[in-house]
Amino acid sequence: MSSHQDRIEISTSGHRDMHDLTAAVTDIVRASGIETGLAHVHNVGSTGAVGTIEFEPGLQRDLPDLLDEIIPPDRTYAHEQRWHDGNGHSHVQATTLGPSLTVPVGDGDPILGTWQQIFHLECDVKPRERTIVVTVQD
Repeated sequence: MSSHQDRIEISTSGHRDMHDLTAAVTDIVRASGIETGLAHVHNVGSTGAVGTIEFEPGLQRDLPDLLDEIIPPDRTYAHEQRWHDGNGHSHVQATTLGPSLTVPVGDGDPILGTWQQIFHLECDVKPRERTIVVTVQD
């Protein structure tokens, strides 16, 4: 089994900021030389998440809106009682979406639908420098 690993570095503006990672993940998959396998995309940190979505302005609002509705920022979280950093909801939102995603690789490219892009969502309350680790295996 062969593997290749690289990193994507992004700067976020804080809570609700979304980034399209599709092109960067595709570049890493192509650089790996692996034709058939899996690409694992992982956010390093407990307040950011990755997934797939149709990356368009409506959904870039809808997903964070829904997360804020079901996991509201203004609720009291036990995390706040310990750390007083105002990001209890950030941890719960990121955990709900998840830090990782695995995408199949075929013909040297990630296999995604026409309207399916890989995204990163910042759930933390402040801007962050994020590292996304992409591991490609055959």
